Amino acid sequence: MDQFISVMGAKDNALFLDCRSLEYRQVPLRTSDYLFAACDSRVERGLASSEYNQRRAECEEGVKALSQRYEGVRALRDVNISQLEAATDLMDERVFRRCRHVVTENARVLSAIDMMEAGEWGGFGALMTQSHDSLRRDYEVSCRELDFLVDTAREIDGVLGARLTGAGFGGSTINLLHVSAIEQFQAVILESYLKKFDTVPRIFACAAADGAERMRQPHKRH
Repeated sequence: MDQFISVMGAKDNALFLDCRSLEYRQVPLRTSDYLFAACDSRVERGLASSEYNQRRAECEEGVKALSQRYEGVRALRDVNISQLEAATDLMDERVFRRCRHVVTENARVLSAIDMMEAGEWGGFGALMTQSHDSLRRDYEVSCRELDFLVDTAREIDGVLGARLTGAGFGGSTINLLHVSAIEQFQAVILESYLKKFDTVPRIFACAAADGAERMRQPHKRH
């Protein structure tokens, strides 16, 4: 995904990528009254690699179990939440929670596209909040620093949603807020995080930009 967006990104657009077919399309980001801000927790992702492999194995275990009941299941994208909940007898509680995160996150992505296209940023922010709660409780890839950043952001007027981004276990959160709230957002996050963790987080306002291009070499003068 990182390589894909680095090349196929387009200014003022999100990118919807189907990781099975590699089909993609641009989704307009009409956010004139809102902006995205990333907060770097300054926590290195020390567990991300090993825990990623564990989560992948747990999801694959879930897929194997689900394929015994439902024909044509090759990945968690091939089942809906009703089917998953009807198959709890096939897997243990931890594997079920891992699968529930993926299945519901896939549904949230599709809903997020509808919200973006309709300019329903309040609904989009609510999906971000649901996503983080699922990452925290079902997928268990958050950490106390990321949870603190998200919980603090949610209490600030003008913030519509917040979630961790990337692999988890450190790294950054991404926040959707009204442009009028940016100064208060920066002040509250910086002060609260410094007081809690004796560390100054880094905050970046973000905008969708064009992907990388091949640069032409200038003609040499003879």
